[in-house]
Amino acid sequence: MADLRTSANAIAGPDSADRPRRVAFNTLGCKLNQYETDALASRFIQQGYEVVSFDSPADAYIINTCTVTNKADRKTRNTINRAIRLSGKLESMDIRSVGGSNSQMTPAAPDRPISSKTDTGADSSITADIKTDQRGAMVVVTGCFVDSHKDELEADGRSFVVDNERKNSIFELVDGHLRGEIVHPESLQGDRFAYAASRQVFRTRGMVKIQDGCDNFCSFCIIPFVRGTAISRDPAEIIDSAQRMLDEGYRELVLTGVNMSRYEHGDTRFSHIVESLLNLEGDYRLRISSIEPDQLDDRFIELMKHPRMTPHLHLCLQSGSEKTLLKMRRQYSYAQYLDIVRRIRRDLPEFNITTDIIVGFPGEGESEFNESLEALRTIGFGHVHAFKYSVRKGTRAERMDGKVDEKTKSARSESLRIAAEAEKNRYRRGFIGRNQRVLVERTLESGGKIWARGLGEHYIPVTFPLPGSRDAASFLNQYIDVTVTGIEDGDDPQLIAEIRV
Repeated sequence: MADLRTSANAIAGPDSADRPRRVAFNTLGCKLNQYETDALASRFIQQGYEVVSFDSPADAYIINTCTVTNKADRKTRNTINRAIRLSGKLESMDIRSVGGSNSQMTPAAPDRPISSKTDTGADSSITADIKTDQRGAMVVVTGCFVDSHKDELEADGRSFVVDNERKNSIFELVDGHLRGEIVHPESLQGDRFAYAASRQVFRTRGMVKIQDGCDNFCSFCIIPFVRGTAISRDPAEIIDSAQRMLDEGYRELVLTGVNMSRYEHGDTRFSHIVESLLNLEGDYRLRISSIEPDQLDDRFIELMKHPRMTPHLHLCLQSGSEKTLLKMRRQYSYAQYLDIVRRIRRDLPEFNITTDIIVGFPGEGESEFNESLEALRTIGFGHVHAFKYSVRKGTRAERMDGKVDEKTKSARSESLRIAAEAEKNRYRRGFIGRNQRVLVERTLESGGKIWARGLGEHYIPVTFPLPGSRDAASFLNQYIDVTVTGIEDGDDPQLIAEIRV
């Protein structure tokens, strides 16, 4: 035990007794991951840790990963290898799983790519032998990439591997090891909702997790396999967490989950949760992150007119082709999607609808792709996140005929991008001469002026000059009423504004 304590304590570096422990985070993927990272970081801060940037020296590097596409996988692998290089680790950790993989981890050079090689002769006892270079920091990998590549990561052996179910207990893992204890990831307590209310660590907006997992099993999607089946958080916990965030000083709450429109806890449905959150105490606004269009009832659509509700939804479409939506096993038709948009915009014509669209899904021909282009122009999306279809192993779409070649997918993706940028610019130019209420997130100096930047209620970035009579920091996390005077050029054009007198 003495040797193990010496090795684990050495991870922190020789000056660890004279400074707080340092932890760095890198988050990939969705707002649900961002919420969980925020909550984890808040827990570390509450326990006296210092959160530092990912490129800084740290005692632990924590990566919250994504695996929704091949591109996300590549980013995840690159980030893991970057963390391993930053950690200074020269050898792997040899940790034998409890009730998990029985693979023995083998030594690795710091710049070696993640390997899937395993040694099936390993012992599966509860003991752990940590063979970490004494200069090495901990590297903890969690998130959806773990749930789809766990054996590969464990075989590589240079990181602690924590699945989504146990992500909430990462503090216990890191703190235990840095104090010299033997803590195996498989021994952590799992709870998808046991996260502390986050503090303002990384952003002004506070995210509230209300749901996790999905039962839809769309033919292209791996999320039900890595996030698990749908589960909804207790309404009392949601309200309590949200109120504590407002008490901490957040001015905007963002609801997040995997499939929020399917929220169900006893007799409580999604619209009930939204209505309850709109009635909390405080000066704030409520935003809803990515949501599926199925199960959105009349009450929810009516709540879009509430003065605290931001006039923006990221409403997932994926395709404007009825034939393709059917093959994707989506739970709605394009006609139903369009009806929701028109019902919302009947009373709120400037309401911002953003979306995701997949191009090159198996069986998509020119006519199906053109239907997506037509849907883009008909709806007038404020922003489109375009994906080239990416094969996910184990999904129904992997076995489908009619695969679209990469050259065609790239060409369609570019055509969609150009059309989407035109619609975004058209939509944003419509705000020139109009008023926006901006939540200021940061200030910067440019052209001899101090500028404030934040998001208007329609989820559009706005920049405006600050008066010289006030300290710039006093504008942070404040609502400022402005009038839009112009727009910048570029792929993500900012609105330029002046403070309303």
